[in-house]
This record gives sequence, structure tokens and C-alpha cells, in this order.
Amino acid sequence: MTRLRIAMLGTRGVPAAYGGFETAVEEIGARLAERGHEVSVYCRSTSASRQREWRGMTLVHAPALRLKAAETLSHTAASVAHLTFQRGTDVAFVFNAANSPFLPWLRLMGIPTALHVDGLEWMRGKWSGAGQAYYKRAEAFAVRHADALIADARGIADYYSAAYGAETELLAYGAPIVDGPAHDRLDELHLEPRRFHLVVARFEPENHVDVIVDGYRRSAAQHPLIVVGSAPYAERHSLQIIEAAAGDPRVRFLGGVWDQALLDQLYANTASYVHGHSVGGTNPSLLRAMGGGAPVIAWDVNFNREVAGGDADYFGSAEQLAPLFESAEREPERATRRGEHLRERARNLYDWDDVADGYENLGLRLYAGESIHERRRIPARTITTA
Repeated sequence: MTRLRIAMLGTRGVPAAYGGFETAVEEIGARLAERGHEVSVYCRSTSASRQREWRGMTLVHAPALRLKAAETLSHTAASVAHLTFQRGTDVAFVFNAANSPFLPWLRLMGIPTALHVDGLEWMRGKWSGAGQAYYKRAEAFAVRHADALIADARGIADYYSAAYGAETELLAYGAPIVDGPAHDRLDELHLEPRRFHLVVARFEPENHVDVIVDGYRRSAAQHPLIVVGSAPYAERHSLQIIEAAAGDPRVRFLGGVWDQALLDQLYANTASYVHGHSVGGTNPSLLRAMGGGAPVIAWDVNFNREVAGGDADYFGSAEQLAPLFESAEREPERATRRGEHLRERARNLYDWDDVADGYENLGLRLYAGESIHERRRIPARTITTA
């Protein structure tokens, strides 16, 4: 077996409890560890968790400044500083294009590095003009200094090709598949299977939670709308979402739900899952909903159509969304059938083992000297086997 010493950095770390990057790191890293690779994951230090090992991965805790504009960069800086004094890292997988300024240092240390670029961060409403400008520059810097770029959706790969002429590795996410779902946990929330609608999203403008709530209020839906999510740095937008509900008793805000078993039951038993994300790539929340057999109503952009295909319904405004809530309740058999088709689509197209294969193959190629920049190729090294 070929063995690599792999560092994964640039995220909040594992166990995954926040977003897509963290889920990807956990699922990919655990599988690489199972295959005999030594995987180190850099995690943000908290008082709640100081675990040193998780699913075969070594966890390294590094500090971060709790500031919107500096949290990611400060943590990655601390992670790279720690990595500087470690010996023998063969490959680094860095997540988030914002972290591209650290790529030259990793390369200077002789560590071949792949950067997962995420979605089009400069389009997110939470960033001001300065933040948007930074992300645009970071994208260009990543193209110049990464040995490989990873995109999780065809739309992202096409963007980097058109904007920079850059080659990317297309490695999507996996979907957890839930067959014959349980529903005993729903009693805790006083919910019944297939008699509620669901949205799970961070409260950010480009996720359109306010539009979803507005669309629901315009509808004659009888089942409640369950809203799962929060926004650490967007209090103003959170208030706008609450105001959009206008005190409608059918709308229930649960805040952040970190209990993964409960989330799985919500996804798998909803009458409809409404996905408002518009600027990311392949979204793990959408994949979890599909894997649970949820009927999907998604914001009409190429990223979501690429993932869900023709078995989802699509909307682009509150006016378009309102009748889709009503249809999900009026035609539950159709909704259930489409949800089952989506589950099979997720099973066939979004498998974590296949994703891990892609990362492993890329890691081996980088370690052997491959780079998208011919002038920056490192000498091929002898790969140890056991």
C-alpha cells in the first residue's frame, strides 16, 4: 500500500458540525486514514473540544481570531506556522481560495499543495467591497501558486477555465444515503412525517432564506415551515429573515441544529426541502436532502440543476415559490416519487468513496512531482510502499 503523510487545513476542522468544507474533510480524511495514509487535520481551538484523534485522523488545534474578516486567515496562518516545524508532510490539501496567500510558503517548504477553491466567494453578500476585492485577488493568486486546483462543481470548473484559463480537478462531494428513514426524533419537535417543509441554511443573503420565508407566507400551505440555521456575523440579515415571517405562526425557527441524527430525520421526513443557495458549488445540504429522499425545491441556478437534475422543482422568486409549497401538499405521491428518484441520483453520482479515490489519486500525483505549473515541478520522489 502506498502511504502518504497528508495535511488538511483551512477549515474549522472535525468532527464536522458547521458546513460543507468540514463535512468534506471528515469524510475524505477518514477514508484516506482507513487506507493507511497518515492524515492530520488542523482544527480551530475551542474550549468545547480538544480531541486529538477522530476516525483515524490526527487533530491539530490552532487558534483563530474571532472576527469575521480575520477568523479564517488567522487560523490558517497559525496552522501553516505549526506545519513549518513538522517533518515529513508529503501533500497538503488547503480549503478556501481566501487562504491562497499561504501557498508560496507551503511550496517553499517543499510541500506539494492542492487548493479546493469552493464557490464564488466574492459574490457573497456578506462581504463589502474590500472583501470582494480580496477574494478576487485571492482567486488569481491561487491560480498562480497552487500545484492543483480542486472544484466541486462543473460550474466552478468552467468559471476558472473561462476567467483564468486554469485547469481544475473536478471532485464533488458525497451524499449520505438514508433508506427506510426513522422518525422517532420528530416527536421532540412535535412534527409528523411528511407534514412539514424544511430549509437548512446559514442566514446569508445569497442563500435566500428571506425569500423562502416570504414565499411560504404567500402560500396557502398548511404544514409548518421549519427553518434551521443561524448567522454568526450577520445579525442584521437574521433580523430581516425574522421580519419576513411577520409573526406567521406556521413559520418555526429552530436556530442551529448540530445533532446530525436529528437533522437526518428532518431531511428524510420532510414534505419538501427548499434550497435557496445560489453562489456555491455542489452543496452538502442539498446532497443530504437528496440522500434522504426529500422532495427538493431549489433556487434556479446552474449549480443546483447540475446536482438535482430534472427531478427537483426550481424557483427564482417568492412568487414562483408559493405555489410549489401548495403543490407539495396537494400532490404528496408525486413529491414522494420525485424524492425517491433524487435519492437514487445521489446514490449513483455522489459517493464519498469515489471522492476519496479522487483525492488519493491527486495526492499521489502531486507527491510524484506533478503540478499545473511546469516551471514549478518538484523532482519526483521515491514513494515508499508497505
